[in-house]
Amino acid sequence: ELFVQYLASYSYKHGRGKEKNALTYSDLSHTAEECETFQFLADILPKKILASKYLKMLEKEKRDGEVREDDEEEE
Repeated sequence: ELFVQYLASYSYKHGRGKEKNALTYSDLSHTAEECETFQFLADILPKKILASKYLKMLEKEKRDGEVREDDEEEE
């Protein structure tokens, strides 16, 4: 309980919480990414991305994987 309270207050103080008078998910994910104390939460609190960007990333990874497999077969 104290840990969650500390995470929330730290994120509020170091994020945009004061400007908006609210704690947002992006404040929490930014804290997990930037603060060494909370970096273990980076996988749990990733930055939000649009579904379209995610699908493009998956397509690119798939294409890159196919290119690598072709290169390995040629060798």
